Amino acid sequence: MRHDHLLTAKQLSRADIETVLDRAAAFDGDPGSARERHADKLLALCFFEPSTRTKMSFETAMKRLGGDVVDMGPVESSSVKKGESLADTARVVEGYGDGIVLRHPKQGSAKMASEYVDVPVLNAGDGAGHHPSQTLLDLYTIREHAGLDDISIGIMGDLKYGRTVHSLAHALTNFDARQHFVSPESLRLPRSVRYDLHESGAQVREHEDLDAVLPNLDVLYVTRIQRERFPDEEEYEAVAGEYSIDMDTLEAARDDLAVMHPLPRVDEISPAVDDTDAATYFEQAHNGVPVRMALLDLLLNDE
Repeated sequence: MRHDHLLTAKQLSRADIETVLDRAAAFDGDPGSARERHADKLLALCFFEPSTRTKMSFETAMKRLGGDVVDMGPVESSSVKKGESLADTARVVEGYGDGIVLRHPKQGSAKMASEYVDVPVLNAGDGAGHHPSQTLLDLYTIREHAGLDDISIGIMGDLKYGRTVHSLAHALTNFDARQHFVSPESLRLPRSVRYDLHESGAQVREHEDLDAVLPNLDVLYVTRIQRERFPDEEEYEAVAGEYSIDMDTLEAARDDLAVMHPLPRVDEISPAVDDTDAATYFEQAHNGVPVRMALLDLLLNDE
């Protein structure tokens, strides 16, 4: 994979994806092999929004590669509260780390920051835009359970504001995957995303009801309703809890269905599902470490 930054899933070819996933599989199978690969490197973490899995797995990945991290810490205790621009923050942090992991509420923020620095920028989520490293760990999980070609995947929930959905949908166009999008009318895929998918020749179907497609799915990717993205509370309350998975739902599914979720969940998946063979979401979260190890190894490579 030859890129200076990882900003969106759109920039990734099939060859790029397979390179990352194959290297992740190697690290997953032999974690000790990576111990000293980047012992002289520091990764800067700049999270302008809350994060558990993404932040901790990037930190874990860097340390498993033998490196370390420097953390900007909470926005409230940073110079951002004094009015510092993102461009200036990026320029400053560039001097402290060999790469920058950035999460920011504004769509396009990672791309903008990348234009001011000479170290790799990894987009860890930019508003309702993209989350490419999440997409790569999602693809790794899908490959482990169903392969990436000749599969049917259902993507359900908040398709309008869900950046994990936008990234995954774009990445899946590199493979022979039939994509079924299930959501209420008000949370359909944005027009721009639908246009890009159709232009790429993707096999895309949109539904309001899961029942019609569930029996044919290899993977069901469930997402949280993004409450923090809604312009007003009434719009959120109108759709909250409308789509959820429980034991009754799974009765119509194939025995080998993999249920995924980028987490955190609220009420989209019943805890009773956790003990079934379908539950894949905690494994999915754990896969963030080897996948992000692979990404960092490729992007921080001096060769």
